[in-house]
Amino acid sequence: MAIIINLDVMMAMRKKGLTELAGEIDITLANLSILKNNKAKAIRLSTLNEICKALDCQPGDLLQYVADEENTGENGTAET
Repeated sequence: MAIIINLDVMMAMRKKGLTELAGEIDITLANLSILKNNKAKAIRLSTLNEICKALDCQPGDLLQYVADEENTGENGTAET
């Protein structure tokens, strides 16, 4: 997937553990772990909102777009 969730990086920067953050935003530890390990296929905006509030960050601090290798040409640019 081309979207990377950098939750683990932001949690480390804010010195927050998985259990602590899960309690603050009222999400199960299992679901937060899925987000943290980039296994999620989707995220609700309300969940993203709560994570940003708890970690005092912007959505762009958590989400990053990286082009899929299969969608890029030999020179590294996107093919159309």
